[in-house]
Amino acid sequence: MTDPLPPTSEPTPLPSRASPTAYRVLARKYRPTTFEALVAQEALVRTLTNAFQSGRIAQAYMLSGVRGIGKTTTARIIARALNCIGADGRGSMTVTPCGVCEHCVAIAQDRHLDVIEMDAASRTGVEGMRELLDGVRYRPTSARCKVYIIDEVHMLSTHSFNALLKTLEEPPEHVKFVFATTEIRKVPITVLSRCQRFDLRRVDAAMLATHLGWVAEREGITIAADALHLIARAADGSVRDGLSLLDQAIAHAGDQLDARTVRQMLGLVDRTITFDLLEAALAGNAGEALALLGRQYEAGADPATTIEDLLELTHWLTRIRVAPDLADAPGLPEAERIRGRQMAGQLGVGALARAWQLLLKGLGETRMAPSPIQAAEMVLIRLAYTARLPTPAEALTQLEQDGGAGGGTVGGSGGGGDSASSRPLANRPAIGAAPSLEAVTPAPRTPPSHDLRAGRGPSAAVALQPASGTPAPAAAPASKPALVPASAPDEPRRLQSFADVVALAGEQRELLLQGHLRGSVRLVKFESGHIALALEPHAPADLPQRLSRFLNSMTQRTWMVTLSSEGGEPSLHQQAQAADAALRQQALRHPTIAAVMTAFPGAAIVSITPLNPSETRGETADEEFAEVEPFDPEED
Repeated sequence: MTDPLPPTSEPTPLPSRASPTAYRVLARKYRPTTFEALVAQEALVRTLTNAFQSGRIAQAYMLSGVRGIGKTTTARIIARALNCIGADGRGSMTVTPCGVCEHCVAIAQDRHLDVIEMDAASRTGVEGMRELLDGVRYRPTSARCKVYIIDEVHMLSTHSFNALLKTLEEPPEHVKFVFATTEIRKVPITVLSRCQRFDLRRVDAAMLATHLGWVAEREGITIAADALHLIARAADGSVRDGLSLLDQAIAHAGDQLDARTVRQMLGLVDRTITFDLLEAALAGNAGEALALLGRQYEAGADPATTIEDLLELTHWLTRIRVAPDLADAPGLPEAERIRGRQMAGQLGVGALARAWQLLLKGLGETRMAPSPIQAAEMVLIRLAYTARLPTPAEALTQLEQDGGAGGGTVGGSGGGGDSASSRPLANRPAIGAAPSLEAVTPAPRTPPSHDLRAGRGPSAAVALQPASGTPAPAAAPASKPALVPASAPDEPRRLQSFADVVALAGEQRELLLQGHLRGSVRLVKFESGHIALALEPHAPADLPQRLSRFLNSMTQRTWMVTLSSEGGEPSLHQQAQAADAALRQQALRHPTIAAVMTAFPGAAIVSITPLNPSETRGETADEEFAEVEPFDPEED
């Protein structure tokens, strides 16, 4: 028989702070126990304080907000405030619970019989709600009030909400309801109308960073301000998420935390690298942008997070461009302030807005793509090549300056002095076998019959030089460039009749307005500056306002378009139909046409074309068919 094994030595005890029995996560350890300890919820605290002091306590409260903002914590504080009896056992309802009486301690430890917490996500059916409501009619066992806390109340079924309505509207005096939800829109309005609603506000990054710094100081942790800012930004306004991330960072790096360690933990790109990445992409340097992205990906950065950082930087640069004083915000590192102002000064709002749209669309693609890094690379490539393209306003401005000639540079502001510098049109990437812009030469100028629609810019007549090298026909000499509006601003359009108004709408490609003017109105009165109309039943109600704005912009004077109850003339469409019918009748009375119709029974007149298309249809049928030789059936 062998000797028994010697007893093993006991394991070395872990430090007290790392002991699993003594340790509590920071989100639970620093959970607020009073209203004053709530972070960034001043409106809620002020309202509840006044309600308790005046005795105007509602029968139900609805708390809404993002996850981790303090909804359930606030509900428990309300339960403690309702049932606190003070350290001496003689207190009443108070906004400052003592925290030492039996009710405060029992509620804090989640073991009070009269404070019932229910998770609606796990008990959505009506049976669970009926079971809960069966206990409402019984008085509390030891507390002053029986408090029902229902978390994620929007998860309840429709039948559960209906079962709750009557009790919620007229509960017993000893019952209070506190609901918490992250989806307030999913709660029926019939429930919301029976509750006092409080929307817990999202905590901004600066305030959350201050709170996290206070927690780190209490824990004996040294953490850099940049690291606090990164954690607060990643928490996205949630105090619980911020404390959880701080807990994770402490476990990751110990008592000394810097920004680099936090970035590695969160998979974030260094802020300086983000500036370099955006600058390379907007400068059209796709190779450098891809190299920077590849190095960060190898270092552990998440591609989707990288695109998010570029989006955040683009938004910040746009704000600085619009409101430069925002660059002086407190807590902003000096390096970011200097570089941000420099980049915002070089980029226009148009370029930044275009980058924002590309990045926003690319973020969804990166999250859904089978290979996120490939999708992120495609986003940067699109951003780089799009940055080299001139805007439509820049192209039109250059064409206007050069009179349609190619080979120039596109300068200008891109619609309002927004562009930082001009870009050569030759730098635009060639697509297919399209001729180069350098081959564009001015064509002989033909005076246009009308101006383009306001805001679309002038048009130009250009001719492409043949690919074989044959020179294009020489342009006719002109004293002005080809890009000249037909109606100069100092020579407004003069309208003599309502038909001129309809014709002007057609010339300006306002086809919808022209169609309504032809078929949806009857003219009652027309004079310079005033038109009176009668609307057909199917006409849009805002047609007079639209016509007035159109005429004001086209004629540079004020036009008043009013509605009249008089019958007015038939609409232009009706007049055209009547004229066409009369013309057909006149044509049928012509001897030649009558002979044709007799010789071919069942024939019909499809259309009538005047002999001289340049003339109008004001001629009579006899005049139009005057040159038609008579038809004699005997000669056939």
